[in-house]
Amino acid sequence: MAKKRSKRYRASLKSLPPRGTRLGVAEAVAALKKVKPARFDETVEVAIKLGIDPRKADQIVRGSFALPHGLGVEKRVIAFADAEHAEAARAAGAIAVGTEDLAKRIQDGWLDFDVAIAHPATMRFVGRLGRILGPQGKMPSPKSGTVTEDVATAVREFRGGKIEYRNDAGGNIHAPVGKLSFDPAKLVENIEAFIEHIRSAKPASAKGTYLQRASISASMSPGVDLAVS
Repeated sequence: MAKKRSKRYRASLKSLPPRGTRLGVAEAVAALKKVKPARFDETVEVAIKLGIDPRKADQIVRGSFALPHGLGVEKRVIAFADAEHAEAARAAGAIAVGTEDLAKRIQDGWLDFDVAIAHPATMRFVGRLGRILGPQGKMPSPKSGTVTEDVATAVREFRGGKIEYRNDAGGNIHAPVGKLSFDPAKLVENIEAFIEHIRSAKPASAKGTYLQRASISASMSPGVDLAVS
């Protein structure tokens, strides 16, 4: 497989521990930082293989999590809210706030935002956007923390790097955990906090080993296996 990769990728692979070597988070971050960087600040991502049956609704692992040190990039957040909630959302940094007018703007093709937050009272306007926002992963949902009474807090958290996650059809979780330029200690804390959060989200019906495998990688790098259990 490595032969089909770029020359840079193959060189990076040689600089990392052999495949199958599982490192502690601090060691893995140190190894990743030794790889020749790309010409941009790469995003560091964690991938976790879970011991769940993703076909069963009661074993879906989904939610949101505020990383201790954010993502190193500010997200563009909009809010479906009115009255005092709308004012609070604007004050918290939402780039667009509204109800029916905001829904129509999106229906007309505007999608220049990363996260949509909604107050429960506005869901009658948001519901019609499922076919547009759903495929992009932007549809507000109580399970992801994007439908909430406290719109202002949600706006602030998601602007600062709160992430949404959901297992895929193979029972894997993929999530960004910072930038390669982060101080190593901050990257380590973000990664450890996220893994611990996923550990605490184990479905009651999941049997056997829950955290089966995990790795971290940068946007243009091979993965580094983590020692998890």
